[in-house]
Amino acid sequence: MFAETENTIVNEVRDSYVRDERIRHAAEIAVSERHGDVTLRGTLGSLHQIHAAVQIAKAVPGVDAVHNELSLDPQDRWQDGEIRGAALQALMADDRVQADHIDVHVRDGWLTLSGEVRHQQDSDAAFEAASRIKGVGGITNEIKVVTAGGH
Repeated sequence: MFAETENTIVNEVRDSYVRDERIRHAAEIAVSERHGDVTLRGTLGSLHQIHAAVQIAKAVPGVDAVHNELSLDPQDRWQDGEIRGAALQALMADDRVQADHIDVHVRDGWLTLSGEVRHQQDSDAAFEAASRIKGVGGITNEIKVVTAGGH
């Protein structure tokens, strides 16, 4: 079935990161897949790691394209990076969340959600998904609710 294929590809990409020594903290990378298109989000400590992450994902059977949305932070705050990766993964895995409209920043364990959504329930769903992440000291929700019409 289609959902199993998606999970298989995502799991194989994640497993490949764990096995590859170029990726120091695999949990920093959030992976989603739709119809063979893989999206990578998170923060890595070097351009070399970002390039390696993209190449590793491209090598997984069933991957047609890789969308690189990885960020670079050379200061190697791996715990914050792991929290960000886990939060992005939680947002992308939750069908109630418009993950492509929401970003996550983490500093010293404090998570900040930002972006724009159409309904308050979308913001609430993102907050709920992020609140389940271990290691989060707190969450600031800066997601803006933008509705058309304004009546």
